[in-house]
Amino acid sequence: MAGDQIVEAGIPTTRDAAFRQLADRHLEASYRLACAILGSPAEARDATHDAFVQAWRKWSTLRDPARFEHWFDRILVNTCRNRLKRSARWRTRDLSDDLAPAKGDPLGQALDRDVLNAAMARLSPDHRLVVTLRFYRDLTVEEIARQLGIRAGTVHSRLHYAMKRLHAALDESDAKGTLR
Repeated sequence: MAGDQIVEAGIPTTRDAAFRQLADRHLEASYRLACAILGSPAEARDATHDAFVQAWRKWSTLRDPARFEHWFDRILVNTCRNRLKRSARWRTRDLSDDLAPAKGDPLGQALDRDVLNAAMARLSPDHRLVVTLRFYRDLTVEEIARQLGIRAGTVHSRLHYAMKRLHAALDESDAKGTLR
């Protein structure tokens, strides 16, 4: 059922039920996105909860319920961004618990993931956000720009410098022999 069909009736109880239904549908994906951005399952749970509370408070401002996912993702990304900026620690442990099972050498892939997570942890919050949205959510540069409220050129620039830093960190790890 599309989001706009859920919210057709203007009765508060119907709107409440519609919000719960949309939130339930997007909860798991939202948590995974928050986990990818923040790198901590506990922080991701808190950020997802905070974002849903904020979305509930602003529920009446959503004009087109069919755009709930985009609207909510923006709230979630901003919540994660604020947490990253407030946080003094930049260390991440796991980019995603939902990665497909490793083929071949599971230990080697786990080590590679740890190295990548350590490299991601060295990025600034703004760089981590654009990399996560681009490669985890598979959004285009224009979609990222709209979601973050910045120009596409700024997204391109942040992606460029973030990828340079990631490559440098991975090359450094490879030189130390920690990358397979």
